[in-house]
This record gives sequence, structure tokens and C-alpha cells, in this order.
Amino acid sequence: MIIDWIFTGIVLLALLGAILTGKGGELAAAVPKGAQAGVTLALSLAGSICLWTGVGKVMEKVGFTSFLSRLLRPFLRKIFPSTKSDPVLSGHLSANICANFLGLGNAATPMGILAAQRLAGRRKDGIASHELCRLVVLNTASIQLIPATVAAARVSLGCNTPFDILPAVWVTSLCSAGMGLTAAFLLGKVWKK
Repeated sequence: MIIDWIFTGIVLLALLGAILTGKGGELAAAVPKGAQAGVTLALSLAGSICLWTGVGKVMEKVGFTSFLSRLLRPFLRKIFPSTKSDPVLSGHLSANICANFLGLGNAATPMGILAAQRLAGRRKDGIASHELCRLVVLNTASIQLIPATVAAARVSLGCNTPFDILPAVWVTSLCSAGMGLTAAFLLGKVWKK
């Protein structure tokens, strides 16, 4: 609801600014061009998202996702101790992290939501647990090995080498996830009940 008001305010400010500066005609010409560019970008990203989601399904069918899940198990048990006693939660978290590794935030979201619901269901007081907060941090600053969506956006905008950003993506995603989890653990200790 609040985002609707913010968006409406931005549009009204743009209209007001265009009228006051005498550039209403330019704004009227830019609106359909922007809408067309948005649709073009969405369609070009849809192909890439379908491709990489299909790759994720193939990885799941051949057992690669379960292999990654076993590799992630020690990591998950340290960050999410509940996974020791809840294999379903462990599966949701592993699938979520694997999809994020591939840069498929849209494919990671359903598994992240299932994991968040499972973690939230453990508390009856309506307050987010420390594990749930760590899940939100890990999803927000996900570690990406293959930034598929960003690469697709770069290709749609005319880039000939969409994956030349890999080293920067690896460094920044590792740093952001590491710092986010560190902050979540430290703040969890400060507000421990």
C-alpha cells in the first residue's frame, strides 16, 4: 500500500516538473518509449529465465541439487541449527541457495518462502527468529556463481561479453553475504532473550 503512494507521488512530481518547465510534450513522448523499452526488456529476460529455470530442473532430476545439498549441509547446520532436526527445512534452504547460486532469484523465491514459513511456524509470538532473519539476509545478499538474470539484461542491452562481470559479482556477493550474516549473528547476540 505504501509503495503505491510512493509511486503515485513520483509520477505526480514528474508531471508537475514537466508542466512547470514546459516539457510536457517531451514527457508525453517519453512515456510510450519507456513502456516499450520495459516490455522489450521483460520479454528478453523471460527467455533467459526459462532457460536457467529449465537448467535448474535438469540439475534437480540428475541429482546435482541433492549433491549440492549434501555439500551445503555443514554450512546450513551452522547458520540454521533447526536443519539438524528438520530435513524438509534443509531441503527448502538447499534448493533456495542453489537457485541463488545460479542467479535465479525468481526460482529461489518459492523455496525461500517455504523455508521462511517453516521457520516462522516455530514461533507463536509473531516475532521473527534469528534464523528467519539470517534467511532474509542470505536471500537479500545471495552468493551468485552465475548471474544469469544480470547477464541476460546485459545481452538485451547490447553487451557482447555479458559474463565479464563474474569476478566482480563473486567478490561483491561473497562480501555482502559474509558481512550480512556477520551482522545478523552479532545483532542476534545483542538482542538475545
